[in-house]
Amino acid sequence: MTTAPFPPPHPATAPESLPDAAQPRAPLPLLHLDAHLAVVNKPAGLLVHRTALDAHEQDAALQRLRDQLGQPVWPVHRLDRGTSGVLVFALSADMASRLGVALAERLTHKRYLALVRGWPGADNGSVSHPLARDPELPSEGQPHLEATTHWHCLNRLTVPVTTAPRFPETRISLMACEPVQGRRHQIRRHLKHLAHPIIGDANYGKGPLNRALAAHFGLQRLWLHAHQLDLMHPATGERLRLEAPAGAEWQPWLSGPSGLSAPGARSAHEGEGPRA
Repeated sequence: MTTAPFPPPHPATAPESLPDAAQPRAPLPLLHLDAHLAVVNKPAGLLVHRTALDAHEQDAALQRLRDQLGQPVWPVHRLDRGTSGVLVFALSADMASRLGVALAERLTHKRYLALVRGWPGADNGSVSHPLARDPELPSEGQPHLEATTHWHCLNRLTVPVTTAPRFPETRISLMACEPVQGRRHQIRRHLKHLAHPIIGDANYGKGPLNRALAAHFGLQRLWLHAHQLDLMHPATGERLRLEAPAGAEWQPWLSGPSGLSAPGARSAHEGEGPRA
């Protein structure tokens, strides 16, 4: 199978000679803007807002969008720093409150793309596995909250990367994931529970494999992208479908005769053999 070379990292991820504080902040790509809402395509690696845990980090989506629009903005939900994709901000506290209620009452629908280790045994499935409220703390003694994620395997591939002598290749899959709730790290924890951790996940994945694949791809990131969000506009009642195009680094996985291509990759239909 002839495959396109994997694209180099986006220029924004490359080292810069200027000190971080002196670097110009690129405008966030706007997916939707009206008098009440601003929706952006958040790049991977960008915080939603500054936190005490990253006190040294001065750049965040909230501050960047506030400066870009010249007005205050309120984050309606959050994405992990490593996750890219659809991120909604309200332009007033009232709109933020209304959207918060819609999210709490599960009146929205989210769809993510994830590149994971291994091949699932079916094309579709659901995982219902209660999750501890705070993933940063030991699970024991915490309340466990109901959590369900639906998933669909979009494609299965192998790449010529190995971290164990008995597996000359590594199996990977592109999956679409739809969380019913919005628990913290829900998709990441559920995919680990399925034994298909997200590539590049430092918390729930496999370090040696993450490093080997990052070297092979020429890019290190958490391979999770918030692709689509459906919601009812809190002011107009209009049904909005907000879609964030996946970045250039995803395109080799989203193109090709079998739906994907990558350096040295083969689809599951091109032969069988032992793989990790």
